[in-house]
Amino acid sequence: MAITVVIMAISSTMLASSFKLRTREYQRSAATADAQRALNILSREIANAGYGLSTNGIVTGGDSGPTSIRIRSDLDLSGATNGSGEDVKYVFISDANGSFIVRLDLQPSQTTGLVANRIDGLALYYYDRRVTYTIGNCGAGSCNITNVLNSAGTAQAEVTPDNAKYIVLSLRVTLPAVGTPGTAGYQPASATQLVSTVTLRNANLQTY
Repeated sequence: MAITVVIMAISSTMLASSFKLRTREYQRSAATADAQRALNILSREIANAGYGLSTNGIVTGGDSGPTSIRIRSDLDLSGATNGSGEDVKYVFISDANGSFIVRLDLQPSQTTGLVANRIDGLALYYYDRRVTYTIGNCGAGSCNITNVLNSAGTAQAEVTPDNAKYIVLSLRVTLPAVGTPGTAGYQPASATQLVSTVTLRNANLQTY
């Protein structure tokens, strides 16, 4: 009976550990899929900014920056950007309710939609030329890109959003630790970074 009890205890521990691992992997897959979907949506719509315009389509004046971007396009070629989907702003919000990305369709009247609610960080970088960079710096609550270089191999600084031709989007997904260190099924905290480089539609214009 003693041997049976020991075997059952070991089996129970292994089963609990297995359940914890499966739950954690499900959470990781779901969060990563949500982040990838958000990245695809942002990349596609930002790339189309400036359609029908002679600018890059990015609105400044505080609307576009490290964690938000407002873009305009003349989708119906009416000469105005006051139609649905023609004046859009993406914003990363982190508050007591959680962290998420919302899409604001500002014309003809503002409507708000949730893009992703499993995102723990969003960073936008604005450049006037193509760049290469290093990813994976997901510490200290951010997922930055580092070692940003231009085609000449020298360090490339950012430009103001209205002068940008290329935008780098970086999303962070974090998973908290599960269990206690040293116990069966313990999973340490982890962070995943997803990055996309977007070429703006009017990037080849000589001037904006």
